[in-house]
Amino acid sequence: MAKMHGKIIVCAGVLVISVAPLDAFATDVKYTCANGSRLMVHFSPPNDPSGKARLVFAGSGKTYTLPLAVSADGSRYAGAGTEFWIKGRSATLTRGSSAIICQAD
Repeated sequence: MAKMHGKIIVCAGVLVISVAPLDAFATDVKYTCANGSRLMVHFSPPNDPSGKARLVFAGSGKTYTLPLAVSADGSRYAGAGTEFWIKGRSATLTRGSSAIICQAD
């Protein structure tokens, strides 16, 4: 019977896990609407249970913070008479009874 000689190489690795703050994965998207309005939308990160979108209108600086709402299609944020409903790169901004279509830049 032949003897086998082998070498065992043991590698030790160090696993480093860094935890990023919630804002690290937040997304900002610029939109231009059919009526010429421009806005920046700051979406909370996917792992944020509050699920909010902050809409900031260029020029006026008017800001709306809308909570995530139930939607069967796309992402919908709604509150206080304002709704921002995203489907792909398009969004519908509704304030009161007025709705306009916006496109991501």
